[in-house]
Amino acid sequence: MTETLFDYFSHGELPTPTLPTAEAVELLREVHGLEVELQGLGSQQDQNFLVRPVDGGEPLGVLKISNPVFSEIEIEMQDAAAAAVARAEPGLRIPEVVDGPRGPVAGWWQTSQGRLHARIISFVSGATLTGSGYLAPRVIERLGELAAAVSVALAEETHPASGRVLQWDLRHAERVIAEIAATEPDAEVREYCAAATAAALAVLSPVADGLPRQLGHFDVTDDNVLRPHGVGTLPDAVIDFGDVIDSWAVGEIAVTVSSVLHHDRATSVSTLPAIAAFDRRRPLSDDEITALWPLVVLRGVVLVLSGRQQVRLDDANDYASGALDREFEILRRSVAVPLEVATARIRHALGRPSAPAPAWEGASILPETIRPVVLDATTLSPLADEGAWLDDDALERAARRLLDGGADAVVLPALVPTLLGAPSRTPEEPATVPTAASVWFAAPATLTLPDAALSVRVGDGILHSPARTVDVPARTRVRVLLTRLDPADVPDAVRPSDLPGWRAVIGDATAALGVAAPAAGPDDLLERREAVVAEVQEHYYSRPPRIERGWREYLVDVDGRVYLDMVNNVASVGHAHPRIHAAVSRQTRLLNTNSRFHYAAITEYGERLAATLPDELDTVFFVNSGSEAVDLAIRLGLAATGRTDVVAMAEAYHGWTYASDAVSTSIADNPNALETRPDWVHTVDAANSYRGRHRGADAARYAPEAVARLRALAAEGHAPAAFLSETFYGNAGGVALPDGYLREVYATVRELGGLAIADEVQVGFGRLGWWFWGFQQQGVVPDIVAVAKSIGGGFPLGAVITRREIADRYRTQGYFFSSTGGSPLSSVVGLTVLDIIRNEGLQENARVVGGHLKARLEALGERHPLVGTVHGSGLYLGLEFVRDRETLEPATEETAAICDRLLELGVVMQPTGDHQNVLKIKPPLCVSRDSVDYFADMLDRVLTTGF
Repeated sequence: MTETLFDYFSHGELPTPTLPTAEAVELLREVHGLEVELQGLGSQQDQNFLVRPVDGGEPLGVLKISNPVFSEIEIEMQDAAAAAVARAEPGLRIPEVVDGPRGPVAGWWQTSQGRLHARIISFVSGATLTGSGYLAPRVIERLGELAAAVSVALAEETHPASGRVLQWDLRHAERVIAEIAATEPDAEVREYCAAATAAALAVLSPVADGLPRQLGHFDVTDDNVLRPHGVGTLPDAVIDFGDVIDSWAVGEIAVTVSSVLHHDRATSVSTLPAIAAFDRRRPLSDDEITALWPLVVLRGVVLVLSGRQQVRLDDANDYASGALDREFEILRRSVAVPLEVATARIRHALGRPSAPAPAWEGASILPETIRPVVLDATTLSPLADEGAWLDDDALERAARRLLDGGADAVVLPALVPTLLGAPSRTPEEPATVPTAASVWFAAPATLTLPDAALSVRVGDGILHSPARTVDVPARTRVRVLLTRLDPADVPDAVRPSDLPGWRAVIGDATAALGVAAPAAGPDDLLERREAVVAEVQEHYYSRPPRIERGWREYLVDVDGRVYLDMVNNVASVGHAHPRIHAAVSRQTRLLNTNSRFHYAAITEYGERLAATLPDELDTVFFVNSGSEAVDLAIRLGLAATGRTDVVAMAEAYHGWTYASDAVSTSIADNPNALETRPDWVHTVDAANSYRGRHRGADAARYAPEAVARLRALAAEGHAPAAFLSETFYGNAGGVALPDGYLREVYATVRELGGLAIADEVQVGFGRLGWWFWGFQQQGVVPDIVAVAKSIGGGFPLGAVITRREIADRYRTQGYFFSSTGGSPLSSVVGLTVLDIIRNEGLQENARVVGGHLKARLEALGERHPLVGTVHGSGLYLGLEFVRDRETLEPATEETAAICDRLLELGVVMQPTGDHQNVLKIKPPLCVSRDSVDYFADMLDRVLTTGF
């Protein structure tokens, strides 16, 4: 075989070697003394096999039969580059040529297909990122780190074969594209690729000659990195050095970035963690940043055209044909935004300056007699109250109302996220930022456009060129755009995450309409929160969206992104309920004082609340939270019995006050919970029929064991003052207690002179659908009920309800007083919540919609092995994830990752349980069937595409 270096333009077509498997096995035996089995692996231009010993066991390596067009010195260069990276980065796993009985397994074979070079390189265990599943930001960042590590390791390396010419060398992309395009039979594909190529070359050409070059891998892609098996692991191995050449250094990260783009939900913004990670290790020059995204586009074009060509040449190459769709997706996504925008977004992410956007420095283009009114369409705008933003025409109606109110003109500022008209339930970040300023006139008007960068569009009509007089009709939206791009290339709205890129090419036209452009302040609110709020008072998510509005089952951030709230049982009747708002507004105009004064609301609310319970529970204490309610319930038990010991179910959470925390033994909330209990607290096993000590039918044993525990404590001189538990095991995700459990336990504790306390904070007030109170599911009546959360509909309100004789015994502990518990305002809110639950049929909604959701979740378990079971009733459900349905190994890390992925898809969800492996599904009781279907669909997507 000649040592002439490969030149793609001399060979062009590269049919893959197709040596029969049996022949390869025989040659390994004859030439290298190996007895092995081979399994074919995919490749576009070489032939690869997984090599295993004939007697089984771990793989020996990968047999690579090189395409015969490559010389021995080129193959040697690949191995030398791999060795150089291995030396420089000992923490990375890099394949190397393996030794056999007769030395290194590498050399030339005489085969039925001519002389071929074959070698076995070491097997690197793990999983690639192959396929188009989801890649988490940290995984994408790791790809950039690996590309940088390889680039730095090879920066000073040289090799005589480095000047070979490959079709993948982006220095030659223009010529490669031209030659392959000439053979492409699909005219539409040719035209699409030509347009993308022309745009990329226009940006690349001015800086190309100044781009630094070096030896590089130039294929650190999702296919060529591996991560250890397991959850949350990151790639730590780089394989396949077959494309090593001397080329533009920035091409290393360009190739890596391109491989991200076909993955689920990926965009140009998704790739920024990789680019930033590369830049931290191997800083990019200004010219390289300019060249980067054009190279990504060119890589996409080459992939599309060469992949299609390879399939035409070798239609049996499943590897090449299987990649066609994802290669086209890479190209489509790479050109989804203009190159100037993608590059400016990269500069912003790297903290590098971009060219200043066009700025309006002239006077208003509005007629002098017009005084415009600003239309506030943001998340915080009163115009979005009571769900008004949900209507498709919300923006138009808001503008017309202002005109009807006497405004000469109404102006919507440019480049400010809007909520009016924004979609709900969107798996992708919606485009909520208008690129143009908009104006509606009360009467017909004439505009003169003096600036070459200013353009106007009336309604859905044509764009008017600058330096023209434009007549505009009344009450019609007129968009005024300030940009250096062709206005036809600028969408009406863009996504907030893309805004830093678009700001480089779009100016704020608001000032041209006589309105001062809104000033953007620093986005430091989270840092300020973490600086001033105690660390232990945590927030959801590491980088949470800033939520400033709610409506029914929706939460809305300041960028106009609408999230489906599937976890918030505090806002029980829905966020921002207008009846609660009206009640609060009215009562604060009348009276709000402490509960020692005499007023009607506390009496009326106490009567209404007691009426939802069995007759004997007739006396109410009002407090402000669930923790206070449980604390007070415990103190009532101690006072009524004169005892000091309390028995509680293990693995539960009851609150943060001294007494409620003392009976909380969930290790998820406090890892040292069991070891730090005061000696007056005793526990019985968590009656969890799914993963507790007794499972399935054996769960009937929990009650007799709890009874035995109660009797043993009494015999030891620790007769309990009270037994305390949730009536539906909420902390574990809504696990129903075994049938008859509370009946046996309550009977025993009462026989022993103690009281039964029901913690209904999580599950009470209609959430279970079939029952208003959780204890009704067990067919029992407790002595004391503690409740909060749902009863206030988001307002700080809690209550303890008991019998009169128990309440009267509290006097032995002193007096009771809660300044705002049962205040006029609290009582009015509580009454209103009861009215809403009754009048809007929310308990029935919990039963019907919750039943539908549970069925959808159970269906997921038939397709996804990670789903262990679905707990709960109504709208208190728990979806438990396990790694093995036999051992029930908790899928803790998976559950956390699923919650993070759901947030990206527009769903707020959090884990619960001692193992944090259960989704706690507790949406507002008004949640719709469409919304729970969306939740189930997104969960299916996450479990299908990855997390």
